[in-house]
Amino acid sequence: MLALPRVAGKDDAAAMTGTRDLWWSPWREVEGAVVLHVDLAPDGGREAAAVALLDDAERARRRRFLSVRARREFALCRAALRVSLSERLGCAHRELSFDRLEHGKPVARVAGRQAGTGFTGFNVSHSGRHGLIAIGGSGCLGVDLEERVPERDLVGIGGLVYGPAERLLLENAAGPERVHLFYRLWSMKEALIKALGTGFSLSPTGFQVPAPMLRGARSGVFRFPHLPSQSWRLLDLGEPRFAAALAYRLPSSPGPGSTRPGR
Repeated sequence: MLALPRVAGKDDAAAMTGTRDLWWSPWREVEGAVVLHVDLAPDGGREAAAVALLDDAERARRRRFLSVRARREFALCRAALRVSLSERLGCAHRELSFDRLEHGKPVARVAGRQAGTGFTGFNVSHSGRHGLIAIGGSGCLGVDLEERVPERDLVGIGGLVYGPAERLLLENAAGPERVHLFYRLWSMKEALIKALGTGFSLSPTGFQVPAPMLRGARSGVFRFPHLPSQSWRLLDLGEPRFAAALAYRLPSSPGPGSTRPGR
């Protein structure tokens, strides 16, 4: 199980941000991971407080985003992550910097020391007016959030990213059920890919979510076909506002053929 991290309390966060009007809050504590919800609705005061927390490199990166929305989402999510991680790591937020591994997975560094691997994992996802930040355990952690958009060719897109059993389920669904299923599957597969940390160098059609979760279970154990000795916990965190999922590698892998029931 992931070690439950300590994240900044309201007083700590208020001191760092200079405002008590925080735009993020604890959303779920799931099997040892803390998942924070980030409110990405337009708000000039919040965005100004967020930008003030960023370092020079992050401000430069923010300016490169072409849309106002993208700049806002980056600032609000990154500032919330900064405050929460710095509290967890016991450092000032100005001592915290971010880097990326070979396939783009982010890691945090404190004074040149890698801090995102081994004891504090984190991952960020956002869509529309919502963001999620997952913190806990090692770096093998992935979270995904997707606002549901019905006006898309869901079956056509599903044919490019889903496996045979997943495609069959999607083809047999219709209307709101198809929309819900499409984004539920998408969030779970994306969370697994992000937890693995290799990006889309791994084709999403090359694996399927656990069979119990295809039948509606909210939790299950998963193994990538090319890594059968490693086990991953997959959690469906979806709710009416959005589809969402969390995945992380289990500290000890069960032997071949063993299973754990979904909950």
